[in-house]
Amino acid sequence: MACVLEGPLRISVLSEVTATSRHYVDRLFDPDPQKVLQGVIDMKNAVIGNNKQKANLIVLGAVPRLLYLLQQVSSSPELRTECAVVLGSLAMGTENNIKSLVDCHIIPALLQGLLCPDLTFIEACLRCLRTVFISPVTPVQLLYTDPTVIPHLMSLLSRSERTQEYITQIFSHCCKTPEHQTVLFNHGAIQNIALLLISPSYKVRMQALKCFSVLAYENTQVSMTLVNVLVDGELLSQVFVRMMQRDQPIEMQLTAAKCLTYMCRAGAIRTDDNCVILKLDHDLKHAHELRQAAFKLYASLGSNDEDIRKKITETENMMDRIVSGLSESSIKVRLAAVRCLHSLSRSVQQLRTSFHDHAVWKPLMKLLQNAPDEVLVMASSTLCNLLLEFSPSKEPILESGVIELLCSLTQSDSPALRVNGIWALMNMAFQADQKVKMEIVRSLGTEQLFRLLSDPDTNVLMKTLGLLRNLLSTRPHIDHIMSSHGKQIMQAVTLILEGEHSTEVKEQTLCILANIADGNTAKDLIMTNDDMLQKIKYYMGHSNVKLQLAATFCISNLIWNEEDGSQERQDKLREMGFVDILHKLTQASDPNLCDRAKTAMQQYLA
Repeated sequence: MACVLEGPLRISVLSEVTATSRHYVDRLFDPDPQKVLQGVIDMKNAVIGNNKQKANLIVLGAVPRLLYLLQQVSSSPELRTECAVVLGSLAMGTENNIKSLVDCHIIPALLQGLLCPDLTFIEACLRCLRTVFISPVTPVQLLYTDPTVIPHLMSLLSRSERTQEYITQIFSHCCKTPEHQTVLFNHGAIQNIALLLISPSYKVRMQALKCFSVLAYENTQVSMTLVNVLVDGELLSQVFVRMMQRDQPIEMQLTAAKCLTYMCRAGAIRTDDNCVILKLDHDLKHAHELRQAAFKLYASLGSNDEDIRKKITETENMMDRIVSGLSESSIKVRLAAVRCLHSLSRSVQQLRTSFHDHAVWKPLMKLLQNAPDEVLVMASSTLCNLLLEFSPSKEPILESGVIELLCSLTQSDSPALRVNGIWALMNMAFQADQKVKMEIVRSLGTEQLFRLLSDPDTNVLMKTLGLLRNLLSTRPHIDHIMSSHGKQIMQAVTLILEGEHSTEVKEQTLCILANIADGNTAKDLIMTNDDMLQKIKYYMGHSNVKLQLAATFCISNLIWNEEDGSQERQDKLREMGFVDILHKLTQASDPNLCDRAKTAMQQYLA
């Protein structure tokens, strides 16, 4: 029963609810208002940058109490503000945090808080709302449930630069459909937000600009209105043109260009208009900067969202633009293009469709032949994904002679390149035929394999163990590889099991040993090595259940009844005390370990 490994190795960590976290929550219920305020302030300081603490406090029920204190008129303005600040900090944690906050009805509570006259409290509520709404897991429709909310937010725009920044950012992220555009348009969004484009605050100008880009997107009504809007006596289109000047930040230039592009597509601006001709046709250097910014933007947008990745690849000619970006003269554009490609390659669907249709692997392989390390790291990361089992690009990449290239990456001085080289080989070896596996072993060489198994970078070591685990799968493959490299591999296994390594490293090593034990002839390399058998016995009695499970899996393979010589192996292992250990493990508290031990014991009883 050999195990193979594909993709990243993940470590599962259970969150522990600490006594300290309980203490923070208990203080929220103190009868003394001053002590409650100090408790909230201390909680605020404790959760900053600490996701584990945030999760603990949510689990312990801090959110309902904070919301209660925030909504009480009897609470002091300072206490209400601090509660909003803590809730905002909790929202900056994981997506699960956001889901918990939304489930506790944080949005209506904060929206209600905006009716309070205290500006500091309003700003704290808006900051928290902003953080909640920019999360992809928050239903944006919650902003439109109460018809009084949008007009009230419009009225708050004039209160301060902070209210302007937070409200426009909320609008930008919550304007997803034509219906949303219409609601904002009907409540005076264009007139109210246009004035913010000349704000002294860059953040306010930038968020206002983003608002216009989402309002004008595929919307003729908005675009036709924008073309006639005056901002301090200047046409809005000219304001956008100024924002595209070279002395402005790239993000501002790119977003202003979007606004003009959407207006042009809607027919609000003629295609031969000077602002289009002069400002969307930059010199080569500036065009490179914009392309780099665009690729970076798409890479960021698609990094964790499957729907956005789909929209990017379905945009007309987008994949062609990204592929052509891989051969741009500007190294920065090439890097941004491959970063965008890497972001999209995280999608199984895109690997099977767009990447295959556009033969992305060809320019990627060309890029890998000669590029600076920063480009090589991103390109090789992308290649790792293209070599996954379900990727149709895997076969042609294999035929292109990629193995030698990847083996050379494992010799790089850069740990990131060594990781990617061995990771790609690991993915390539997953369920591969014997010819491919032997080519990997031949190209990599025993000496280099040993160097990688003693690499100071743990990630390199883990991926190398993953490669070995995938190479040593399927009995004929196990026996073939062990017949020619068994002595060296067993030596490497011994060194790791005896060394100062993490539980994860030793678990993977024991899994490799279990695979070797599944071979027909390879298992003799274990059975004739009493020192190795003693090590397996030691790990069966280890305090860590993962190591116990892997060691027990190894013994289970050695004594399997249906294989030749099983009786002799069972007798030897019984003499060495393995049956007694298995019997104890059948009483283990861990159900997986208990089941594995019982399965092994049945081989003795059969």
